[in-house]
Amino acid sequence: MFCKRLILAAVAIAPLWAGQFDVSVRNDFFAGFLGDNAALERAMQASAGEPSPEAMAWHGGGLMVLSGREFQKGNYAAGGELWSKAIAEMDKAGALEPDNPAVLIPRAAVWFAASRQVPPERAVPLIGKAIADYEHVYEMQKTYFDTLDIHMRSELLFGLADGYARVGNAEKARFYFEKLAALGPASGHLEQARQYANGERYTVQGIGCVGCHASGATAGK
Repeated sequence: MFCKRLILAAVAIAPLWAGQFDVSVRNDFFAGFLGDNAALERAMQASAGEPSPEAMAWHGGGLMVLSGREFQKGNYAAGGELWSKAIAEMDKAGALEPDNPAVLIPRAAVWFAASRQVPPERAVPLIGKAIADYEHVYEMQKTYFDTLDIHMRSELLFGLADGYARVGNAEKARFYFEKLAALGPASGHLEQARQYANGERYTVQGIGCVGCHASGATAGK
């Protein structure tokens, strides 16, 4: 169900908003999402039961990856149980710290990635959740957004632009693609913004994060 490369690329922007979560545990999650089962097990054990909402967000992402693996093996009951636990845990993390980007970004990134690997009836609610998180982060950072690293800005804007395009909200998608285009070539998404503006089909590398992560195009729009 989940392409490991897509999940990794999705959560790879999360360290840009990193909070207090142990970097070694986060690195184990990255390795685990790439297929290192021992690393994922270490990360899951280290974050299991942790009261930190940030740890909950990452642990929930791990549960979602494990859910996908069960679905791939045809274990639909086990996959469904893990899926429900993942959503509940990530929802709880956001409820506890609704204004913490270090909680909102990783869970939203996983939701965006997962939405590309599930049927539409499951994808649309996930995209909605991810958009809401990215929108909230954008609103919180609006007064100083232009001073942030261009990679941070471009990935947040592209996530919003692509998310709205995928749910059919052309007005919002155009709004964020125009902001993305204004960043110029350094954003890494200028061509996608141009293609959207021209009504063309754009592609997404991995989950959309450019410049430092795994490649592999998937269709967008």
